[in-house]
Amino acid sequence: MPAAHRAHREWSPGRFLHWADTIGAATRQLVEHLLTERPHPEMGYRSCLGLLALARQYGDDRLEAACARAWAIGSRTRKSVQSILHNKLDQHPLPSAIAQTDWVTPDHVNLRGPTYYRDPPTTH
Repeated sequence: MPAAHRAHREWSPGRFLHWADTIGAATRQLVEHLLTERPHPEMGYRSCLGLLALARQYGDDRLEAACARAWAIGSRTRKSVQSILHNKLDQHPLPSAIAQTDWVTPDHVNLRGPTYYRDPPTTH
């Protein structure tokens, strides 16, 4: 059997998860997602290899921060993590979302208000 085929036989979801554990919790979470989002875990192996290979280029800390950011923004692909690392977004804090209770609608003369929808329309 060729060496590449033997190496591929050694891959397993457990091996990828263990490797991701050595980097951090966010990386493990993303690797789990890559392995479970497809019908068969084997279909996610290449994405996991690409993701974990980014640790060699950028380091474990940056990869962990990028995985956390990708998870937070809902973009859970290797390509998104690579883009975050390339653009150094992992080194900046995530912008905080404005809470709905903090939002105040500005007053305008053209706002209808609640009575517009409660009262029946008038005919002229």
